[in-house]
Amino acid sequence: MKAKHLLLSLTLIVLGFAACSPQTEKKDEPYGNPHSEGFNLAGSDAKAIAIADEVMEAMGGREAWDNTRHICWNFFGRRELIWDKWTGDVRIDMGNSTYLLNINDDTGRVFEDGNELALQGDSLQTIVNRGKSIWINDSYWLVMPYKLKDSGVTLTYAGEEATQDGRMADKLNMTFEGVGRTPQNMYYVWVDKESSLVTQWAYYPTTDTEEPRFINPWKDYKKQGDIMLSGEREMAQLSNIMVFEELPESVYNSPEKPSLKPLADSE
Repeated sequence: MKAKHLLLSLTLIVLGFAACSPQTEKKDEPYGNPHSEGFNLAGSDAKAIAIADEVMEAMGGREAWDNTRHICWNFFGRRELIWDKWTGDVRIDMGNSTYLLNINDDTGRVFEDGNELALQGDSLQTIVNRGKSIWINDSYWLVMPYKLKDSGVTLTYAGEEATQDGRMADKLNMTFEGVGRTPQNMYYVWVDKESSLVTQWAYYPTTDTEEPRFINPWKDYKKQGDIMLSGEREMAQLSNIMVFEELPESVYNSPEKPSLKPLADSE
């Protein structure tokens, strides 16, 4: 599969990546892994939901995910992204372009060579929407395992099956309704029997497509902050993955590209 197909497949799907602020739980109650409002609980089956909960626990747990704030990564060497999960602020540096967005209220500014583009109205919104579509695509490649019980998702168990590298896994089917721009998409997700980590996925443009557009492994999990993230997708890499508790406000409001490595070394 050529790398360009990896990029085209997910550009238009949106799965409710609203800003995630930490939840407050009573100390005498388990934090748990509640499904998002709008998750198709009636149409999903109990075994698939239980496996999704095991995935969340293996990835660090729901509390750790909710308390994770800033996530940074390089998408296949094409662009760099920084995402504040709590506020919805997103920075995308791509060539000589910089997008400074808020994906919750669909506002933003766009810069070329450090100069803000003088756009207004529909022209500005079009380019802001383009930036949001980039973020939707690129973030799903990184954090999909945390989104198994998102709004609009129906999750069902599809049996046991070995991944392409021969390891036995539980296979889950993900379909969507009433969310995003391409709710007709479908995924199969393989969850390793031993580690409970997602180790493979397959993408189908529609639920009646017979052959997947691609099948990719999820490998090389590393602990980032208090959560686990994977960057290995066989044909390309998600690199420079970092998690921060705090970042300067200028990261999200200044066209000057930040240097994150010194900040990572200081944490």
